[in-house]
Amino acid sequence: MGLTKTTMFTDRVNGIANIAKAIAHPARIAILQHMFNEKTCICGELVEEIGLAQATISQHLKELKTAGLIKGNIEGTSVCYCIDEDNWTKMRDSLQVFFDQTLPTNNCC
Repeated sequence: MGLTKTTMFTDRVNGIANIAKAIAHPARIAILQHMFNEKTCICGELVEEIGLAQATISQHLKELKTAGLIKGNIEGTSVCYCIDEDNWTKMRDSLQVFFDQTLPTNNCC
């Protein structure tokens, strides 16, 4: 979405859209799932675990970090990533509110 178009919407709506965009790729879901399963910081094993090239993994990590879903710390010559617990909780709560909306009772379609 272009910058001028996002200003038409509330921060809440833009936030939900940004979350959805960040998790809209199966590789990113796999990366997040691996981080949850390992319950520790992930450094270099994502290439082997996910099966994509290092450059591709790096791009997906960048998108997840930009969205605030993960955070990274420099350890030696590599960056180790983990789930950003505060932002994850906020994201989960935003999506929960969005998906818990009551469906309309009229049969319009």
